[in-house]
Amino acid sequence: MHEFRVWAPRPKRVEAVVGERRMPMRPAGGGWWACRADRAGPGSDYAFSLDGGPSRPDPRSAFQPQGVHGPSQVVDHASFTWHDSGWRGVPLPGSVLYECHVGTFSAEGTFDGAIQHLRHLADLGADIIELLPVAEFAGRRGWGYDGVDLFAPHRAYGGPEGLKRLIDAAHAHGLGVVMDVVYNHLGPEGNYLPEFGPYFSAHQTQWGSPPVNFDGPGSDEVRRFVIDNALMWLRDYHCDGLRIDAVHAIADQSATHILEALAVEVDALAAHLRRPLFLIAESDLNDPRLVRSRDAGGYGIDAAWADEWHHALHATLTGEATGDEGDYGPLPVLAKALRQAWVYDGTYSPYRQRIHGRPPTGLSGRQFVVSTQNHDQVGNRALGERSGALMSEGRLKVAAALLLTSPFVPLLFQGEEWGATTPFQYFTDHQDPDLGRAVSEGRRHQLSALGQDQGDVPDPQDPAVFERSRLDWAELRKDHHAGLLAWHRRLIALRRQMPALTDPRLDRTKTEYDQETRWLIVRRGPVTVAANLGTRTWTFAVGPEAALLATSDPKIKQTRKGLVLPPDTVAILAGAAMRAAVKP
Repeated sequence: MHEFRVWAPRPKRVEAVVGERRMPMRPAGGGWWACRADRAGPGSDYAFSLDGGPSRPDPRSAFQPQGVHGPSQVVDHASFTWHDSGWRGVPLPGSVLYECHVGTFSAEGTFDGAIQHLRHLADLGADIIELLPVAEFAGRRGWGYDGVDLFAPHRAYGGPEGLKRLIDAAHAHGLGVVMDVVYNHLGPEGNYLPEFGPYFSAHQTQWGSPPVNFDGPGSDEVRRFVIDNALMWLRDYHCDGLRIDAVHAIADQSATHILEALAVEVDALAAHLRRPLFLIAESDLNDPRLVRSRDAGGYGIDAAWADEWHHALHATLTGEATGDEGDYGPLPVLAKALRQAWVYDGTYSPYRQRIHGRPPTGLSGRQFVVSTQNHDQVGNRALGERSGALMSEGRLKVAAALLLTSPFVPLLFQGEEWGATTPFQYFTDHQDPDLGRAVSEGRRHQLSALGQDQGDVPDPQDPAVFERSRLDWAELRKDHHAGLLAWHRRLIALRRQMPALTDPRLDRTKTEYDQETRWLIVRRGPVTVAANLGTRTWTFAVGPEAALLATSDPKIKQTRKGLVLPPDTVAILAGAAMRAAVKP
């Protein structure tokens, strides 16, 4: 016996379709419908018919074994045997995040395929894996940001059981897991929610689809839908945190914003589970309210995903200055990002042609997640080039040093640690041919608006684009890649050894630079990071007590005059002098 329930305030009649049987459902109050079905239980396929129409998947489906248009399947979360009873969680402050896309992370492109690489991540020193969205989306390949069945792990990756096996194995390796979730919009294909109820508002998002209805008529149940989804990943799948996509695209004029409501319930669940749970929100607003405590009038989100740190570093090290990255590049801008993550803090942005952001006064480094690469910054290039295709090996090592010695929460993108040469391109697998063509054309127009040549944009629907984006793990055995991997391991180990490097107090991060000769110094208490981004050798005057902790190049030498750094090199010292000097 199984009880089926669904919130469907729009239709006047709802039937549960279980196998070949159609059973009328009774109103259960508040727009809900319910019925009991004998001979139904875990593994049973079912759907709902609204006003006698075709079968539709359950909006809260736990599994879609036949894809977004097929029936849902009953899942018993309690039947999985977990082995992580001793897992006490992992805090976000002080951790190193590792972002990966399940479909391209391993040769198999599945949850089980990812398990075989967990030892590599543990040996690297990563603390937490951040999975790009895995909620069911159309087709078999995609980034996951156009999911439509938010409660159902993608069938092509291995479904609910596969995801649980991956998270269970990650915890066995000492790795936490963060789930990337999308609550600003849903994908177009297989999105049947409007037939059930007022899940969306009348506005439009940047993706051409309506935003989720968080503040209009009927929004109470929509808010509950999203909060229950978030709690499911943390409770039933044992995730340690969530990364919430593009919260600046969430429209909510409620007295209690959905992000605040979500944070309150996640905190309550963490208290019940007796392990830390955290929320990271991607936002383009540079608004401290996002991460301020609720006592101080904020939403109480644990950290903000801060892309401006990436933009400043990328523009400086590559010289690229197109699109929004045209606001970045000079060393003073990078130095500001290294101190506070946000560059635009109530200052004028030429790209936006207006004042943007507010100062992060009173915030801590642990409230920002920063990266030198991530899925957006790589994948939203026409050819999906990683930093390795745009920078020298020396500059890759400088970038890694600035990231992994920062006061913020650092994030690595899959393969970054060894300088992977495989691109990460934008790929889709829409089954609707008209939608597929529209997505391909839209991709070309979008990148053209950012100054990229339309002729260089691959067709996202082409399966070869997806195949090119798979990581090549054989690269680890090559000398060049092994050297970069060793450097990342050394930096993460140093971050563990030196308390100053995980100290999140931003007032203890100081920067010095010279725009003309292009040297840069970052001081983290007793630790100094010195980088030469110029074209000539630079001698950094240090005291005799200075201890060299790590260098990116064996050509760096410590002499009586100081530390001699060739171009595109970086050194990390303890007890360095408080004054830099440039020598010819």
